[in-house]
Amino acid sequence: MKHLDAQSNFLGLDIEHASLDAAAIAILQAPYEHSVSYGGGTGGGPAAILEASHYVEFWDEEFQRELCFDLGITTLEALRFDQLSDAAALDHITTPARELLKRGKFVVTLGGEHTVAAAAISAHLEQWPEMTVLQIDAHSDLRESYEGNPYSHASVMARVLEKLPADRLVQVGIRAQCREEFERIQQDGINTFFGWEIRQGIYGQSWKERVLDACGENVYITFDVDGLDPSIMPSTGTPEPGGLYWDETIQLMKMLGKHRRIVGFDVVELAPVPGAPAPDFLAAKLVYKMLNAAFTGR
Repeated sequence: MKHLDAQSNFLGLDIEHASLDAAAIAILQAPYEHSVSYGGGTGGGPAAILEASHYVEFWDEEFQRELCFDLGITTLEALRFDQLSDAAALDHITTPARELLKRGKFVVTLGGEHTVAAAAISAHLEQWPEMTVLQIDAHSDLRESYEGNPYSHASVMARVLEKLPADRLVQVGIRAQCREEFERIQQDGINTFFGWEIRQGIYGQSWKERVLDACGENVYITFDVDGLDPSIMPSTGTPEPGGLYWDETIQLMKMLGKHRRIVGFDVVELAPVPGAPAPDFLAAKLVYKMLNAAFTGR
């Protein structure tokens, strides 16, 4: 595995704080795009996040630290998929994720379409078999297959549930799904917090506490950026209205970091739009905020 130089890596860090040997955190780029269903461009997501991250401040006033210098963040060269797809593409992601975890790294996977999360989650489950998966998303992604492909981004959580008990999947912000997905949530006991319930105050001010209560001690977060409201995140393939906003999202991340152990995460489905840098920057800052939350007290 080869890390990137300061001109290309996350935050533009100098080699002292971005070498593979020295850094505690590793950014794994998986620009896989094979099963888009509406807008395309997710293959450009990781590169756009890295470029935008060069304008994110090192100092975080909420956490009052420069995490990147305290722990170091290395960024690996982007995986090449060439003719790889479906199960072969997932294996191509799982292997380096597994190796990084064995080396004691905290792994952040940048996609690409949401399918890549199945590989990252699989690698993390080997180390934390009892972990909860927290899915921030507009879609439940529970279709057994979509357009004939069981490895579609619309089926990623169905693949995850082949290895994870349903009660250890927590979904937040869901607001678009088919009838079969809704019925599976009810039948299998998946912990789903629908977007309309959050927005209409069904849980009052306690929805974040309810999410926290549904999570076990170790939590992996798979963050599809379309879980955010399109008013702040328009650069994604299916920008569904009624999503999460910035402050409440960061509050949830901070609560998880304080009361649970975040063991890894991915950020996926950014589809950068030329001439519209704000969503790219938001995604980059989100990655850094999530890292700060994950290392609260560490």
